[in-house]
Amino acid sequence: MWTPGRMSNAKSWLGLGMSLYFWGLMDLMTTVLSGTPTPPGKLEALLPDKPQSHLRIKRSWVWNQFFVLEEYTGTDPLYVGKLHSDMDRGDGSIKYILSGEGAGVVFTIDDTTGDIHAIQRLDREERAQYTLRAQALDRRTGRPMEPESEFIIKIQDINDNEPKFLDGPYVATVPEMSPVGTSVIQVTATDADDPTYGNSARVVYSILQGQPYFSVDSKTGVIRTALMNMDREAKEYYEVIIQAKDMGGQLGGLAGTTTVNITLSDVNDNPPRFPQKHYQMSVLESAPVSSTVGRVFAKDLDEGINAEMKYTIVDGDGADAFDINTDPNFQVGIITVKKPLSFESKKSYTLKVEGANPHLEMRFLNLGPFQDTTTVHISVEDVDEPPIFEPGFYFVEVPEDVAIGTTIQIISAKDPDVTNNSIRYSIDRSSDPGRFFYVDITTGALMTARPLDREEFSWHNITVLAMEMNNPSQVGSVSVTIKVLDVNDNAPEFPRFYEAFVCENAKAGQLIQTVSAVDQDDPHNGQHFHYSLAPEAANNPNFTVRDNQDNTARILTRRSGFGQQEQSVFYLPILIADSGQPVLSSTGTLTIQVCSCDDDGQVLSCSPEAYMLPVSLSRGALIAILACIFVLLVLVLLILSLRRHRKQPYIIDDEENIHENIVRYDDEGGGEEDTEAFDIAAMWNPREAQGGGAPKTRQDMLPEIESLSRYVPQTCAVNSTVHSYVLAKLYEADMDLWAPPFDSLQTYMFEGDGSVAGSLSSLQSATSDSEQSFDFLTDWGPRFRKLAELYGASEGPAPLW
Repeated sequence: MWTPGRMSNAKSWLGLGMSLYFWGLMDLMTTVLSGTPTPPGKLEALLPDKPQSHLRIKRSWVWNQFFVLEEYTGTDPLYVGKLHSDMDRGDGSIKYILSGEGAGVVFTIDDTTGDIHAIQRLDREERAQYTLRAQALDRRTGRPMEPESEFIIKIQDINDNEPKFLDGPYVATVPEMSPVGTSVIQVTATDADDPTYGNSARVVYSILQGQPYFSVDSKTGVIRTALMNMDREAKEYYEVIIQAKDMGGQLGGLAGTTTVNITLSDVNDNPPRFPQKHYQMSVLESAPVSSTVGRVFAKDLDEGINAEMKYTIVDGDGADAFDINTDPNFQVGIITVKKPLSFESKKSYTLKVEGANPHLEMRFLNLGPFQDTTTVHISVEDVDEPPIFEPGFYFVEVPEDVAIGTTIQIISAKDPDVTNNSIRYSIDRSSDPGRFFYVDITTGALMTARPLDREEFSWHNITVLAMEMNNPSQVGSVSVTIKVLDVNDNAPEFPRFYEAFVCENAKAGQLIQTVSAVDQDDPHNGQHFHYSLAPEAANNPNFTVRDNQDNTARILTRRSGFGQQEQSVFYLPILIADSGQPVLSSTGTLTIQVCSCDDDGQVLSCSPEAYMLPVSLSRGALIAILACIFVLLVLVLLILSLRRHRKQPYIIDDEENIHENIVRYDDEGGGEEDTEAFDIAAMWNPREAQGGGAPKTRQDMLPEIESLSRYVPQTCAVNSTVHSYVLAKLYEADMDLWAPPFDSLQTYMFEGDGSVAGSLSSLQSATSDSEQSFDFLTDWGPRFRKLAELYGASEGPAPLW
């Protein structure tokens, strides 16, 4: 029978005894209920009156459970217990063998005595128990003396682990101004010791740092606010240290700590306030719409959504001229221009601006009001503005037969500045590439410079510019739309060449052709054409014209019986007249061929005889043609060679062959005494150009452009200005293909013998007393060496020529 050895302490012995009794009773009950024979030893101990015939052989193994404390720190192996078999006589014939978890590594057994020792340091937190198997063998034969039996070694816990916060350090957030007792966060500490044994794992929480702002529940670890009206703007971050202690917090217990970083989140408990009650700003009157004037800022100690602002203009005389928007990034109010400004109209504005929080919390309304106001004074600064036109757009209708130089519209612009500078007008030539119009530089009178033709250009869109005299960079512009009105200046005509035929067997009144006409004009009431035979063919005996009254006409035969041999082709002139004022007409010719036809009117032949053209030429004719072509080619080459030889410049082969050519000319203006150069009076008095007397002309040269004044109508010359007269002459000069492309007007006013300036000619400068020095030519390099030797002062001997 197995008996336990010495336990490590009294508690182990007590547990062993209770375990033996409990397991023996359970084994007996299992045997009785199952009908299995009971071991004789047990039966004798528990049921002594049972008949012997029902007893079985006594088993020698007794189950044992051992206990051993963890964290043994001694130098000798720790004695665990002793295993003993009833068959062991103490003579060493029994050999004990230990197997299972930790056998030979953690636990060893004396194979003679059965003593079990722990040879390693045990830790319950790593392993709470070990399951081992023991067997008794015959040392000589190795035969098992007893069946193998299993037992457990349990590791008893001691308080060797402090509580630990596995999730620390903690980060938490709680709104500012929260009531006392508001839950912030729950911290949890774990203890690795056995919670079922003693108080080693019973943890108690306490706060080491963070009072009086926060508190912690000793059992649950919930951290709560402990102070009312905690203001984020005063202090935002808190560091709280929490301690967890085992053994129920008793003296001698182990403790662990963690840090909780608590941040007060913002609430809208601070109203916005403007640090300035008055702002002074300025803006140029030329500032474009939506440009920034300035910024205002209402300070709010809150942050995030609680610091968002909304700015509005609540009062002032500039509410219609300025606008304010909120910058979402910096929460500032940006004042912008709402409409164009004018220094001349209004020089200053006053705005009352309000800044308010759009997101309010009802429990903090008593801390308000959550808006504030400030006053903004804006001064408009004067700038030099370009001229402006009144009106800002012009629409002009002009007939296409208007005379050149006629004023069709007065363009008016003014300087909006206080100085009111003079204005000069011009046309943007990119808008009028054909140069059909001209604007007077001072009056702004828009005039025609070329004949207008509605059929060519029915609309003109030009841009007139206005420039300040004192500041040419200031230029204003206006669009002028000109509609050219139609006049009846185009006669109707046939749209194509009409050709018809008449059969020899045609009868009188037979339809030959239907004709129509086109007119480039566009009358208001539409086109209405009238057709008739031309006056020279009014009594035509062969054909007649019938007007259909729908802008078409029918051509009918007047007689029957036409013959190709008599006349093969008829040319019928038809007069086409429109209904305009004045009435315009043209004559179109209808070609009618006489053809032979069958009985059904199908054309058989329209030629009285066949005309054959030669399809080939003789050899002599070809030779003659080629000879003529060759002669013409030689003449062309000869002419080109003569022209090239005539235009070839003179080339100096020898660098040293330098000649000084002096050309003397005496054609010099006579100054105020010259009265024959050009008669300027003709420019200012157009009637004098057509007067009875002979015009004054220069005696030393012929005029290059013939006077154009005689082509201008007398009524136009009398009533027009100098501008219209010049425009008419300019147009006629442009239309003259033989006129030179330069002006022939020569005026000498401040030069000549009659001028106080004297002669400006340099031909007689060498006779003057003044001496000119050309020594600087020596510094101009080798390319000017020859000139320096000719005119400069030379230190050496004079050159030999």
